Amino acid sequence: MNHSLSPETTDQALAPGERLPRSQRTEFSPEAIAEIHAIAASYPDKLAATLPALHIAQREFGFVSLDAMKAVARALSIPEAHVFGVASFYTMYQKKPVGKFHLQVCTNICCALSGGAEFLEKVCEKTGCKPGGGPSPDGLWSVEEAECLASCGSAPVMQVNADVYDENLDEARLAEIMKACERGEYREWAK
Repeated sequence: MNHSLSPETTDQALAPGERLPRSQRTEFSPEAIAEIHAIAASYPDKLAATLPALHIAQREFGFVSLDAMKAVARALSIPEAHVFGVASFYTMYQKKPVGKFHLQVCTNICCALSGGAEFLEKVCEKTGCKPGGGPSPDGLWSVEEAECLASCGSAPVMQVNADVYDENLDEARLAEIMKACERGEYREWAK
């Protein structure tokens, strides 16, 4: 099996989820539990609430750690294996810590033809981060190469946390976006 995180050297083998970084939190806030229960109540089957519950977990925990996955399973009273399978399948869930501002740059074909790879290099240069390399030393930035951000007609495209930016992306616009993040004008990744 290929895993994005290599196993630690131990005397006993670790399951894939046990190779994930640990989060500081292990439980949801009461408000998050209430939000998950309200969402689950709108579906005929609790399993259908897994995706939105994982988004809440990512917001609450900062990333979707194994503890976050277990908390989702407890909140929904569903099998942990189901939650792990869903969380590990989708790339929209971060399995390791990211910066307060997680910059994802699309390098798929439309964006690549419009300078997406070069723009990714500029983002890495300006933030001091490597794609997938975790947060910057100050915890402010992290960078990821994205496969597609669904805005091919306005390539290249960048996403800051959950917000997509797809117009006039160049080095000057990147500097403007980063300064706005530093001023607190953009939503942070985690609370």
